Amino acid sequence: MSQTSNIEMHNPASSKKMLMAMVGIGIISAFLIVMTFELTLPRVQRLKAEALEKAILEVLPGTVRTQAFGVSTNGELVKIEEGDKTETTLYAGYDKDEMLVGYAIEAAGQGYADIIRILYGYDPDEQKLIGFQVLESKETPGLGDKIEKDEGFLNNFKALDVSVSEDGKLRNKVITVKQGEKQNPWEIDGITGATISSRAIGNIVGTSTTEVVPILYQEHKKDKTSQGQKQMESDEQR
Repeated sequence: MSQTSNIEMHNPASSKKMLMAMVGIGIISAFLIVMTFELTLPRVQRLKAEALEKAILEVLPGTVRTQAFGVSTNGELVKIEEGDKTETTLYAGYDKDEMLVGYAIEAAGQGYADIIRILYGYDPDEQKLIGFQVLESKETPGLGDKIEKDEGFLNNFKALDVSVSEDGKLRNKVITVKQGEKQNPWEIDGITGATISSRAIGNIVGTSTTEVVPILYQEHKKDKTSQGQKQMESDEQR
């Protein structure tokens, strides 16, 4: 029998062994990937939770305790516990005297490269945004990532006007303008060289505040009215 015939006879068995080996390697690799994911997931979640907590303290200075809330379909605040999923998540921050410092609100939207996730602080008494942090971004290093580092840009969010009118709506929608062209307290001064990313932040904040701030403002007004009535009743009893 020729050498060629011998090769032809042995090839099917060799191919089968090779296929089985590849399948085995694939199964083992998949198992290792799943195990690695399962083992590292708690640590990843813990690190994310720690980063979020740190961001809340940054956008709401003076906070010592937080309570997570979601917004129900009828526009009311509802307390949520860890692990609960809601379309809008926000955190009430309280100081050492249990007085409300403000609300830290999560929001997200499309940036230049990918989805940008942010957190901003809202003071319902002043009706202003008082802080801003980027939670997640894949914007271009050296350009788009200036939304996280540029001091002038971040200063926009120390007193950004989000006041509510008598009809319960935002007086003016937050927008981003070209750098140096800011004239109104509800405008964000953009970043030259990172126009798309800074405009994306304006769109995210503008959409989120339009939807969420009126709800928080009205809720805060109701709480203050209730507290005032309780104080009056207490004074009368004295």
